[in-house]
Amino acid sequence: MFDLVGDIHGHAEALEAVLRKLGYRETQGAYAQPGRQVVFLGDLIDRGPQIPRVLEVVRRMVDHGSAIALLGNHELNALAFHSLWPGERDRWLRPRSNTNIRQHAQTLLQLPAAELKSTLRWFRTLPLWLDLPGLRAVHACWDERARTLVANHSTFREGELTDDFLLQACQAQGAIFPAVERLLKGPELPLPEGTSYIDRDGHPRQAMRIRWYLPPEGQTFRSFAISDAIDSDIPVADLRPDPALAYHPHERPVFFGHYWLRGAQPTRLAPNVACLDYSIAKAGFLCAYRWDGEQELCNTRFVTSQSS
Repeated sequence: MFDLVGDIHGHAEALEAVLRKLGYRETQGAYAQPGRQVVFLGDLIDRGPQIPRVLEVVRRMVDHGSAIALLGNHELNALAFHSLWPGERDRWLRPRSNTNIRQHAQTLLQLPAAELKSTLRWFRTLPLWLDLPGLRAVHACWDERARTLVANHSTFREGELTDDFLLQACQAQGAIFPAVERLLKGPELPLPEGTSYIDRDGHPRQAMRIRWYLPPEGQTFRSFAISDAIDSDIPVADLRPDPALAYHPHERPVFFGHYWLRGAQPTRLAPNVACLDYSIAKAGFLCAYRWDGEQELCNTRFVTSQSS
C-alpha cells in the first residue's frame, strides 16, 4: 500500500517527522516499511532550509525501492533554469529574471555545483504522473487529455526527460507546453476584465487557479477558486461552466500537491480527491495520506508534521 506525501520544499525535519509517524524507519541508510511505499508528489526543492537532506532522504528511498518521486513544477523549473536554448550561449529555457532567481535561490545556495549537477540528472528520471489500478497521483492536476497528449508525443520517454522534451515543455509555442502546464501547475481561469488579485508571494495575477475536480455548474469565480488569494479579491460573478473540467466521482482516488492550502487540519476535497500541500514553506505543515486501497478517502487518514 501507499503513503503519499505533499510538497516538502526543503523542510527535512518535517519530512523525517512524517515518515516516522507513518512507521518508516531508517534501514541500510534509507527509510522503509515492509509492505508500504511512499509517493512523493513533487516540489522537493526551493524555499526551505534543508534541501540537501531532503534530496538525500528521498533519493535513497527511491533507490531502495521504498518510494516513488514525481516531478513537480519546481523540479521542472530547475531543469529549465539550467538548460540553454539550442544554439544559444547565454539564453536559458527559464529566464534568469529576478523573480525566477529568487524562487530558486535556496537551492542554488545550498547545493554545491557537483551535487546540483547530479540532482538535475536525477530530476530527468522522475515521472510526471502515477497511474495505478487503485489510485492516481500527479503534482497539480489530473487531466486525461493532457496526460495522453504528453505520453504520445514523440519527445516523451519513460524515465528520461530529454532535451527535446524540455524544449517543447518549457516554451509557450511548444507542442506539449499547455499539457505539461496543466499537469504540473494546474488549469487557470482568466478573471473578468479589469480584475486581479495579489498572490501570497506579492505578485498580481489576472487568472486564478481553479477547483478542477468539481463540477463547475452553478459556481462563481470566488467559489471555484483554489488559490493563495485573499477570498475577497476574487469576484463573485458567475462563470461559464466547462463540464470537461470535473473529475468524475467514480474515478480512482487522485492525490496531488501544489496549491498552498491552509487550515488547521487537512480534509479531502471530494470523496475521491485529496490535496496534500498545506504550505510547509509558508508557516504551514507537511501533509501525507495513508492509503490502504479505499475508494472513498477518509479524513482520519491524513498524517501531518504537526505535534500530536
